[in-house]
Amino acid sequence: MRIVKLNQMSPESLALAFTQCCVAERWVSQMVASAPFTSEEHLFTQADSIWANLGEADYLQAFEGHPKIGDVSSLKQKYANTKALASGEQATVKQADDDTLQRLATGNQAYEAKFGFIFIVCATGKSAAEMLKLLEARLPNNRETEVQNAAEEQRKITRIRLEKLLNSLEAA
Repeated sequence: MRIVKLNQMSPESLALAFTQCCVAERWVSQMVASAPFTSEEHLFTQADSIWANLGEADYLQAFEGHPKIGDVSSLKQKYANTKALASGEQATVKQADDDTLQRLATGNQAYEAKFGFIFIVCATGKSAAEMLKLLEARLPNNRETEVQNAAEEQRKITRIRLEKLLNSLEAA
């Protein structure tokens, strides 16, 4: 039933809905052009296939759709209000201690300075300490590797958001 409701949406409504999942314009336009979807699995397969065939500029555009984390106060606010800001995507980090938040802020700044885009990680189910460990592990990478790592994390985030989109249609 959820996929039926999705398929009944106008192209404009679909574009708006898909933009809530990923802000890369080429991904959104190609997803709209792929409708109607024969099943939820078809939706997910199309999303992954389109994503895999995009380029770095598209990935960077998608990364820009994420909030920039640059200081401890914004981290505290972000993690204190996770439910409202990310619908549970980062729910496990709301208890983060000040040292971890400071290290995340410093690490995020170093990451952006080195790679030219913010640290992207699928935060669902990860604590602040786990995300810090991932950030620190990825900092030594080269840019090409990191674009691919971030693109894969964005793909995971998009999948979760597509599932949330379908759930919202079911509840409507």
